[in-house]
Amino acid sequence: MSAYSRLSNPHVIAGSDWVDEILLSGPDEDVCLRLGAPITRAELRHAVAERQRTLTDAGIGLGGSVVLRLPPSFAYVVNLLACLRIGAQVALLDHRLTEFEANVAYERLQPQVIITPSVPVTGALRAFHEVEEVLTAARGVPSQTGHAVIQLSSGSTGPSKVIGRTAASLVAEVDRYTQMTGVPQPGERVVLLASMVHVLGLVGGLLYCLHAGVEIVLPERMTVDAITDAISAGDAPTTVIGVPFHIELLASVEHPPELPQFIGMTTGGELVRADIRDRFVKRYPVRLGNMYGMTEVGVIATDLFGEHRPSVLPAPGIDVTEKDGELLIGMAETPYVGLIDPTRWSEGWLHTKDAGTVEGGTGLVTILGRRDSQISIGGLKVDLTEVEHVLAAIDGVEAAVVVHTGVIEAYVVVSDPEVEALIASVLAERLAAYKRPRVVHFVDQLPRTITGKLVRSAAALASAAAAEGAS
Repeated sequence: MSAYSRLSNPHVIAGSDWVDEILLSGPDEDVCLRLGAPITRAELRHAVAERQRTLTDAGIGLGGSVVLRLPPSFAYVVNLLACLRIGAQVALLDHRLTEFEANVAYERLQPQVIITPSVPVTGALRAFHEVEEVLTAARGVPSQTGHAVIQLSSGSTGPSKVIGRTAASLVAEVDRYTQMTGVPQPGERVVLLASMVHVLGLVGGLLYCLHAGVEIVLPERMTVDAITDAISAGDAPTTVIGVPFHIELLASVEHPPELPQFIGMTTGGELVRADIRDRFVKRYPVRLGNMYGMTEVGVIATDLFGEHRPSVLPAPGIDVTEKDGELLIGMAETPYVGLIDPTRWSEGWLHTKDAGTVEGGTGLVTILGRRDSQISIGGLKVDLTEVEHVLAAIDGVEAAVVVHTGVIEAYVVVSDPEVEALIASVLAERLAAYKRPRVVHFVDQLPRTITGKLVRSAAALASAAAAEGAS
């Protein structure tokens, strides 16, 4: 019986069994992580066992509750795996949250212990840190659900949601990765740019690579030079995993170095703009894959070879359907903690809030944007995502977000002030009058979530623009 089938029972997937068999097994001498220096399987197992003893001494046991708020680091990986090995519930908070945001999260999560760096983290461009952690007892309660990991949604369109993943669902997602063609294979390397706090970096990066025997490499800094140095530091075939921001970053260099070991890049999140995609593949002749997923379920559909762009194929075992223009994902239980909302999950279906289609026969899924991006102007349907794409395709436009506040408004970043005068005429050529923004705000930068997604909250955009104007 395989490890997956034996551990498919959520009552069995507790304590150390699944962590040891799915994530930590393998030859002692194999390098599994490289954060500046190489870290072997034996070293990782030893560090996790030591940290487990420390957490146990602090009163964390099976069913305990922990908040982990560490930057990308060996300490982050060790504490995460130690909590999972104990069978405690671990909530993952991005270290870039402000203290105010973190305190709000602590109030919502009510952990027994909070793990943070012993000193403030500095170096905004650092991709990983060397930190010592400190455990702080909190007046929280043991976990109230059977979830192994708690995550908060990105909050790009509103308040974040509390999302729970059971050990069984994490193992099942790792299993989905093993069945997909185009994912990194044993003996290969991954340069991981996506945050390990969020689902792509957590499961598609850390957990899958630990399971598959793929070496995980974090660059020293989040710069083009450091990323290409990380790619070239080994001879094995290397895949980069990130988000669209990282493609923009890599594509910004006119003449990158020769990288024969660089075989592909996979991104999650928003679809990469066509002009940026073209610039990237011109500079790096590798496959550029796309992945569609949600924090609630992990990977949903992929196009890892760029064959179906902008469409994706459902991952193994994922049931995707379309109802009234919305994409639904089959899920036996709600992924939400402390929330009963039939508009999010009902009768075995997760409501993605994404507009899309599912092609009969092939099963190809085409994501058309957020459902809340589709509005009515004078009885005529307007897709704000379409308006965004038209704006973003104009030469000199670096980024754009379009919202509806009674009228269509656009927030635009341009590389040259002279472009501002051209936008109205270009839009008149490319969009029907009822689709055109009535107000265009030119700003120096657009607010993003900590995962790099553009914020589409009209209030947040207006606030950021006002703050920029006042400075």
